[in-house]
Amino acid sequence: MRLFFAAWPPPDTAAKLALWARQFEGRPTPAENIHLTLAFLGEANPDAATAAARRAEGRKHHLPLEVARYWKHNQILWAGPRETPGELQALVASLHAELRAAAFVLEDRPFSAHVTLLRKAKRLRTLPNLPALDWPIDDFVLVRSSVSSSGASYEALSRFPLG
Repeated sequence: MRLFFAAWPPPDTAAKLALWARQFEGRPTPAENIHLTLAFLGEANPDAATAAARRAEGRKHHLPLEVARYWKHNQILWAGPRETPGELQALVASLHAELRAAAFVLEDRPFSAHVTLLRKAKRLRTLPNLPALDWPIDDFVLVRSSVSSSGASYEALSRFPLG
């Protein structure tokens, strides 16, 4: 099964992000699928992933979504912080270290805190400001991903509260 770890926003935050993205041309991410990927595992054993995640350490914090950007190379409109909060960086580093120690192979590129809002977006030169948002990160989730012709669907398998 295809697995990844993510932080999920509160439903009202996801709804505001989805509404903001609908003003642009492209394929919007449904509000219920909006998330911040922390680690992508691909085809993996959920028990081993769960055991590794239980050893990861992190603290509760807030994710500021301050900027929206367009990535021309993959036609994605995304939102994220100007700078990744230290608490988020520490959580991701701990999670990645535990996953690697458990023999998971992760992407070998720096973590980029971003939330995909629109795929196949038309080229965007200027973007209006994002709405005021609150995204407390109190936990992270192990998620199973399924892809079909109608898009991706996600199922939370385990939650990991932060201290």
